Amino acid sequence: MTESKELQVKEKQAVASPSEPTRPGIVFTPDVDIFENDEAITLLADLPGVAPDDVQIDLKDSVLTLAGDVKPFEGADETDLLVEFETGRYFRQFTLSETIDQKKIAARLEDGVLHLNLPKAEKAIPRQIKVTAG
Repeated sequence: MTESKELQVKEKQAVASPSEPTRPGIVFTPDVDIFENDEAITLLADLPGVAPDDVQIDLKDSVLTLAGDVKPFEGADETDLLVEFETGRYFRQFTLSETIDQKKIAARLEDGVLHLNLPKAEKAIPRQIKVTAG
């Protein structure tokens, strides 16, 4: 029996940080989808309004940090009439296990979605063992 999932619209949520911020402005938690197959884990993070040059991905002590800045769209000679898209910073962290080959992580940003490919280490990839007669 399959279970249907409803599509629900969710507004950007500001992060409630227990630490003191070092930059002014709002910090958002990007929504993510995570998929897995035998060879890799794929992570998709929504970063609307973030340019590729404004994305920072760091890996330190098995903690993967995603950050991205949304800059204002209006030009210096323009006046805001209506602004519904909030600017600020996206920030999210993930702890990686030793099953991820950290040296082979790849990332690309396309249409406001950050695609991260987290390949599994050779020892974590399942394999079939052939049985021979005799």
